Amino acid sequence: MFTKDRDLLALEPALFRDVAWIAQRLVRGTGTIAGTTLTLATSDTTLEAAGVAAGHVLSYDNVALEVVERLSPTTATVSRPRPDPDDPPIPPAPSAANLLAEITTFAPQIAIIHDQLLRMLGIDPADPEAQVTEASITNPRSLILPEALGALHLIYTAAAAPQRRDGPLAERADMYRRRYAQERQRTVVRLDLDNDGVADATRRFSVAQLSR
Repeated sequence: MFTKDRDLLALEPALFRDVAWIAQRLVRGTGTIAGTTLTLATSDTTLEAAGVAAGHVLSYDNVALEVVERLSPTTATVSRPRPDPDDPPIPPAPSAANLLAEITTFAPQIAIIHDQLLRMLGIDPADPEAQVTEASITNPRSLILPEALGALHLIYTAAAAPQRRDGPLAERADMYRRRYAQERQRTVVRLDLDNDGVADATRRFSVAQLSR
């Protein structure tokens, strides 16, 4: 996938607080942060067993932080949200010890949009014999924003389902639907069709409508 949870957090700073019940929980426990290092004291599973990695989001005492790197089964480097994932970690504000630490993910929603975008490019992710694959894309970072906007549309649509159709969550879902469509129109995808490491084709996202 092109997008990680930290990319959703960059667009929606309150996402992992307001609609965390839509997400999949990976780890829940208590821990302490010293500098940029989280150390879990108790947890329902280890960071390693849960597959926690760079790009996940930690909710620490209701404050959302990026996971920069998993250091061990119980420790990880964390950071305040950064403009770019390549920036150095930003130490969180000092806090008390043994606070609630929870890591959740919206990976299922991101995966749905990921496959949708690939198929719009004429790439079938389920075809093992396809000549053009996801690996053919030479500018994957350009696809982070449209994938993130599409995932946020799915997330807020699901969150709004039990509420009024004109409620704030429904309005947010519709806003992300429109932004997702606009970003798909703007994005240019470069492809390496002959596997020489150089892009030799460009494609745009498209949806063909057939009628008779």
